[in-house]
Amino acid sequence: MKHNKTPLDSLLNVRCEESAKNYSEEKKQIYADGILGVKNSGILKKALNIGDKTPDFTLSNALNKPVSLYNELKNGPVILTWYRGGWCPYCNITLHNLQERLPEFQQAGATLMALTPELPDKSLSTSEKHNLEFTVLSDLGNKIGKEYGVVFELTSDVASIYEDAFGLIESNGDESNELPLAATYIIDQNGIIQYAFLDADYRKRAEPNEVIEALEKLK
Repeated sequence: MKHNKTPLDSLLNVRCEESAKNYSEEKKQIYADGILGVKNSGILKKALNIGDKTPDFTLSNALNKPVSLYNELKNGPVILTWYRGGWCPYCNITLHNLQERLPEFQQAGATLMALTPELPDKSLSTSEKHNLEFTVLSDLGNKIGKEYGVVFELTSDVASIYEDAFGLIESNGDESNELPLAATYIIDQNGIIQYAFLDADYRKRAEPNEVIEALEKLK
């Protein structure tokens, strides 16, 4: 199957280059150390991966309605993706791109669900901002993220920058300074992970073309 749309990586790289122009050397180093800290934490080895059985969960969507993973799996495979919050420009670019590709995911028989540790009223504003037609779920305290092994603690320097810039504690409603990896899984109807994207670098995301190709193989 040919995909003519701009790769998500290209859009994210443009943002990355723009940010780099505005950051001091000190800030660049703090963020680089933060990514290295995630890499060295061992999270990429501990997180659920291809072949693993996923735990079921029920979370509230942006309209406070409960949504269950295993209920959704009755209709077909689920693309489960995490984003850090509406404050994260890389997440916003990704959410917008996923919305553009949603018809292709649906054509492949899949449901797209996005999890965020943000409070529900924050995630609703993100949904509204991007006119998202897929489910956005609030994973308060990263409870489900921890079951999937994708949660880490920010370095104190990065946490300080985030707190000053947009108020991470207020966004998430807790003082843990924990965030999820921008992980993406494809889960088949038996609850088994068939595709996994895990990266310590929050600027890198699962490429929708790859997700669609992985879905095609499930048919």
